[in-house]
Amino acid sequence: MRKLFLYGRSESGKTSLTQALKGEKLHYEKTQYNKSWDITIDTPGEYTQSKRVSHALCSISFDSDVIGILCAANEPFNIFSPGEIGFTTRPMVGIITKIDLPNTNIPMVTQWLKEAGCERVFPVSNVTLEGIAELKEYLMQLPERRTLEQAKEDQKTGKSAY
Repeated sequence: MRKLFLYGRSESGKTSLTQALKGEKLHYEKTQYNKSWDITIDTPGEYTQSKRVSHALCSISFDSDVIGILCAANEPFNIFSPGEIGFTTRPMVGIITKIDLPNTNIPMVTQWLKEAGCERVFPVSNVTLEGIAELKEYLMQLPERRTLEQAKEDQKTGKSAY
């Protein structure tokens, strides 16, 4: 399984997603430092929310195979910039958490994640496990091998050159 780097606002469900992917019982655990597990790298939400330490996310992400931006389905505002993918050479996916809550706006959050540059968006519930199998299936796929010419062409058009 490819290693998934998780970043998003505090309480967006990063640690709970790690627990759901590993088949563990969900329990609250505040992430206060970067935690590298066998399948995920879990980061504190404060890194995403603070410009003073957000640059650390870039260097930490290089230990992963896939970047995952997390955003709760009931998020009232967007914290991700358009073209967020520019900071990485890894494929980037969006993960919409908390889809089981009643006050969600999944189409709006999907738009935010696509504007950030996510190639795919996975709506999931860490509680009901809806969407977890699809995310795991994606992480099990072997990465696409690309030639230098393909990467150069993608760079010219503004796509990520991973």
